Amino acid sequence: MLDADIITVSDPEELAQTATQRFTRMAQEAVGSRGRFSVALSGGSTPRALYELLARSPYRQRMPWEGLHLFWGDERCVPPSDPGSNFRLAEETLIAHVPIPPENIHRVQGELEPGAAARAYERTLRDFFCGPIPRLDLVLLGLGNDGHTASLFPRSTALEDTERLVVAVEAFYQDRPAHRVTLTLPAINTARQVLFLVSGHDKAEIVRSVLQGPDTALPAQRVQPTAGKLTWLLDAAAGSQLEKI
Repeated sequence: MLDADIITVSDPEELAQTATQRFTRMAQEAVGSRGRFSVALSGGSTPRALYELLARSPYRQRMPWEGLHLFWGDERCVPPSDPGSNFRLAEETLIAHVPIPPENIHRVQGELEPGAAARAYERTLRDFFCGPIPRLDLVLLGLGNDGHTASLFPRSTALEDTERLVVAVEAFYQDRPAHRVTLTLPAINTARQVLFLVSGHDKAEIVRSVLQGPDTALPAQRVQPTAGKLTWLLDAAAGSQLEKI
């Protein structure tokens, strides 16, 4: 069983509100104490509501935008204008509507060849954090029905990479092959905070497997921050198969 805080709320709307409140509070605390807040965003439908709320009142007025630095946990190898781009999702729902400085946006160059994109993004991380091991303030993650998170898929050799911060992978998910760039487990597990956002009945079985099943080395089970806090924020549907402890 994972050592994690598990928070269950009633529905997707409350999940988005709770996530937005936590995000805003973390940003205020990080900027107040360290001068900046570095966060790796995720793609998908669940975080979309978080991004939209951040861009609206009252959160838009509360966020210390000058100190916010946006990174991405993973990205498809597509141009930033592509509908499948995680950057495009964040740009349309959040970035275009808030006063975040352009130099604070550190996107994966998905238009490059996958290996080149991964190497370039690793340099971005090392340069920003001025050292070999970055420590993001927050990593937002989702959960796939096969237990993957970011673009770390079951049986992928990327799960065993202990040297690199970013790798290129070829994923085959929901019958769609795709080249992607992803943070590795070492990059994720050094974060101060890791927050999973999971919604929907279709995720209930895999949520139970990850959080209360045996250690089967599902990728999401291997997200265990070494000196940070791990939180799973679920709506009631996603958490419906969890046993009460």
